[in-house]
Amino acid sequence: MAAVHVTTDTFEEEVLKADKPVLVDFWAEWCGPCKMLSPLVEELADEVQDIKICKVNVDEQSDLAVKYRVMSIPSLFLFKDGEVAKKTVGAIPKQELMEFIRS
Repeated sequence: MAAVHVTTDTFEEEVLKADKPVLVDFWAEWCGPCKMLSPLVEELADEVQDIKICKVNVDEQSDLAVKYRVMSIPSLFLFKDGEVAKKTVGAIPKQELMEFIRS
């Protein structure tokens, strides 16, 4: 399943009320590291079924970026039960991405 692009209007339903953990990729179109990470996030969305994968464009959804204090992108947040369980900043290899969502 492809990553779900969320907005300020859909964030609560898609992320905070999700019935399983959610990985949220905060990104921007102009960001080089985001472009490197994006295909890995999409691959992950196709490969894992027990974690929902969402993407937030920080330029279009600046309210969410401010709310979650996203200072650098890409920023990956793992939400569990509507709360931020952990986060990482910067492009990471696929293996590290898998470890991030599994640990």
